[in-house]
Amino acid sequence: MPRPRTIAIGAFALLLAATPFIPRGGGDDASLRPSGQEEYGALAATAGAGRVTPDLQAEIDRVVAEGLAVGRLSGKQTTDALAAGLVRCADFEGQRYCLNSGWTEATQTQVQARTAVAARTIAARPSEAGSATGDLDVLATLRRQATLSPTARATAERAELTRAARSVAKVWLLRHQVEGVPLPDGFLERHPEARASAPVAARSSASASPSPTPTTTTTRTRVKHQIDYPERRVILRPRHTAEQRRTYWCGPTTMQMIAWGWQDERKGQGHWADKLGTTSNGTAISDMVRVVNSSTGWDRRDHAGPYITLDIGDYSFRRWTLLTMRHIVDYRAPLVLHPVLRKRYYPYLDDDASGHFQVGRGYDKRGDKPTRISYFEPWNQQRFDPSEPFIGRLQWRSAYKSYRANEAHFQHNIGV
Repeated sequence: MPRPRTIAIGAFALLLAATPFIPRGGGDDASLRPSGQEEYGALAATAGAGRVTPDLQAEIDRVVAEGLAVGRLSGKQTTDALAAGLVRCADFEGQRYCLNSGWTEATQTQVQARTAVAARTIAARPSEAGSATGDLDVLATLRRQATLSPTARATAERAELTRAARSVAKVWLLRHQVEGVPLPDGFLERHPEARASAPVAARSSASASPSPTPTTTTTRTRVKHQIDYPERRVILRPRHTAEQRRTYWCGPTTMQMIAWGWQDERKGQGHWADKLGTTSNGTAISDMVRVVNSSTGWDRRDHAGPYITLDIGDYSFRRWTLLTMRHIVDYRAPLVLHPVLRKRYYPYLDDDASGHFQVGRGYDKRGDKPTRISYFEPWNQQRFDPSEPFIGRLQWRSAYKSYRANEAHFQHNIGV
């Protein structure tokens, strides 16, 4: 009868002999790729930035060429003409990305129509928009793009579309993991950046509260539901908060808090206003997403992956809450909330205000009670009018009202 030592040596020899036939991964991390049929068990929680394939490049070129064909525009043109010329959409592997709007399941015609209506409303009744706190409204967005020369506009559009094309794997994963949409055939073959990989080094412990092992390597094959997430979870420390110093700086202040939470270094709001291209008209959500990706590590694969602007207009409250939980627990990264500040949603307001940015950073299911979310609020009305009530930076509020506030924004999108 063979001795145990002999058996062990023989097994090790067989393992060495088989090693050359173990399939290698195609991603940057050289993770193992399953031979034969792909399995969802190989999926990561999120995806890194992918490469721009010839097909993706052709679609970018098509949309940019359409913009060049429009020619020179003027901010004095009708809102319908501006929306038709500037809001154009690309089809990236079955997912739609619209310029100046983000990833959406609406058609290009629908996005153009709602953009034109919102811009027309602001142009006709600007006083009804409420006090401006720093969100770049749709009319200002269109006029900003229209002032560019065709060449400069094409350059900006190409850069925006290229960033979008590189994030298409993340979009597909979100559709699959939050909405339950099946992944297309050959998804992992085309997108090795969406494969599960070995855990990477954790970021500085100063940037978040203690959290469980990252779920980037999960082999879960079913869509997670709210019941799968812990009762309560928060990230970011309350000391990493600030109130906006100018009425139109909610974007720079939100960015200040997001970056401060990552690197534990506080840079001034003016610094972030420069990076975001903020003017007295405010900040665009596309710029918020761009700067989160370029100036922090929240876009790493062990966190959220490249941030995207996602249209959640067709999301139910349950799905919106699931997305929030996924971002906090699985990504361990903040959300860029994009609500409209209205008293009906935020009881601490003394007056209705405009579109706005906040830092989503936690939730609490609260058992049988309504779920609450936690966010950092940059707006303090008392700073600009001493007669109005003070608004604190750290908020725990109704998740449903926050959902409704985000849905009430005409773009109903967020940065995730």
